[in-house]
Amino acid sequence: MMRILLFLATNAAVLVLISVVFQVLGIESILAENQVDLDLKALLVMSAVIGFSGSFISLALSKFMAKRAMGVAVIEQPRNQSEQWLLDTVRRQAEEAGIGMPDVGVFNSPDPNAFATGMRRNSALVAVSTGLMRNMNADEVEAVLGHEIAHVANGDMITMSLLQGVINTFVVFLSRVVGHFVDRVVFKTERGYGPAYFITSIVAQIVLGILASTIVMWFSRRREFRADAGGAELAGRQKMIAALRALQRNAEPEDLPGEFAAFGISGSRAGGLKRLFMSHPPLEERIAALEEQV
Repeated sequence: MMRILLFLATNAAVLVLISVVFQVLGIESILAENQVDLDLKALLVMSAVIGFSGSFISLALSKFMAKRAMGVAVIEQPRNQSEQWLLDTVRRQAEEAGIGMPDVGVFNSPDPNAFATGMRRNSALVAVSTGLMRNMNADEVEAVLGHEIAHVANGDMITMSLLQGVINTFVVFLSRVVGHFVDRVVFKTERGYGPAYFITSIVAQIVLGILASTIVMWFSRRREFRADAGGAELAGRQKMIAALRALQRNAEPEDLPGEFAAFGISGSRAGGLKRLFMSHPPLEERIAALEEQV
């Protein structure tokens, strides 16, 4: 219920905020003076519907897409001691975190990695790579599982979707306004929309989308520190530090594809401007944060 209320409140806040901003800036007056018939309120509603629909459809399909794109094999009946240990560990941590038992799966990858996804806290998916199971000891794998369970318990998937919905709304709305301005004010199109509108809208949406993604990535980096702290509570601080150091020993773990990169455990060593687009903080920063905890 709280997440539904948060969704509605966030959606309403975006609509109000953009309306206020455009009134303060006097953009509606500018449009009227140039005889531009853009209905900002209707456009705003349309942008919110597009923005949040895309984000939540993606979230709703996340478990299905993870299984298909990553080739995750969900453990229904443990075939060996290793799979039984995975199920037992996740079950224990889920109970401690106060969430329902997630689906547990394994995907084939030589790189040590793991991720969690799903639309609801009590119906999530936690998956680990074969490389993680081969290259880490039991304590380190336990910490990684704790990190992923913490993501689920913190509601990171739903929060990321809310944030992405807000970002999508801004991007769709502003790109259409830019396209409308160029088409009607610059090119003086009188009826309908000319090619300038469509071209400008597409270009603006791409540019604004790239810029806006830095906000999503900033939040993603922040929540990684929280998930590390949660993993430390569930498995032990030293185990979490050891797990991150084990990841550090791997030269460059391959990123997970697409949207799943933000939910993986491995970090990036990118610096400079690339840091703005990193979904995870550098591993050394995450280790330092854990070491500073009393």
